[in-house]
Amino acid sequence: MTRPAFHLAIPVDDLARARAFYGGVLGLPEGRSTGHWVDWDLHGHQLVTHLVSGPRPDAPGHGTVDGHAVPVPHFGLVLGADAFHALAGRLTEAGTAFVIEPTLRFAGQPAEQWTMFLHDPAGNALEFKAFRDESRMFAR
Repeated sequence: MTRPAFHLAIPVDDLARARAFYGGVLGLPEGRSTGHWVDWDLHGHQLVTHLVSGPRPDAPGHGTVDGHAVPVPHFGLVLGADAFHALAGRLTEAGTAFVIEPTLRFAGQPAEQWTMFLHDPAGNALEFKAFRDESRMFAR
């Protein structure tokens, strides 16, 4: 399935820490940048970290999914199982404090998936997941 690429801009409070996390820990290739923002290649999608000072306007909350409190808002990627587990290992080796550690969700159901939640250094919530059968992503 071919998907259009998305563009997402998120606030960060320190570009050096953003580079260390997105470029170093997540291993994303860096694109264009200035002293105020950095473009990242998020598996073919354009993620931009913008340097923002002062209080964040959004008030994060939590939703409940399969018995877990998940941070809202959040963003991330649907990966293949091998890529998911490789990233989980990389994050664990980097000492990442997970909000929800890599876990199997909806076991035995059509939308069975591995998932993990974490925050970047600026507090943005990320979720990475891998479906047992990606064609069942929207199965009810």
